[in-house]
Amino acid sequence: MQTTFTIETNGPGLTEFTPVVADWLPSGDGLLTLMIRHTSASLLIQENADPEVQTDLREWLHRQVPPTTDPSMSYLTHTYEGPDDMPGHIKAMLLPTSLQIPVESGAMRLGRWQGIYLVEHRQRPHRREVAAHFMG
Repeated sequence: MQTTFTIETNGPGLTEFTPVVADWLPSGDGLLTLMIRHTSASLLIQENADPEVQTDLREWLHRQVPPTTDPSMSYLTHTYEGPDDMPGHIKAMLLPTSLQIPVESGAMRLGRWQGIYLVEHRQRPHRREVAAHFMG
């Protein structure tokens, strides 16, 4: 079973889409694979109870890989798509672009405080696609 989820982002940060995936899953046991179809965004399983976690993660990632306008990034040559593009590719290289989640009786076996997130690395909003494959 396969589908594609379309997720609207609001610029940099984490967008949870756990409920959409949960609603799509069939009953039964199996393995869910998710893969983002973009090179400047990522996927994460992360805490969904305290929004400060998402804020801190976004800020940490920004400090590790700032825009190309930051003097520390002057070595980058791929800059013609904007100061956030190449840093977005680097961030996508550091974070997962696919996830595998066990499914039991139609429910993802996520931990109590875990959710599935799309991590947007670009400054402006985007419409991102996540390919899903459930094998039961």
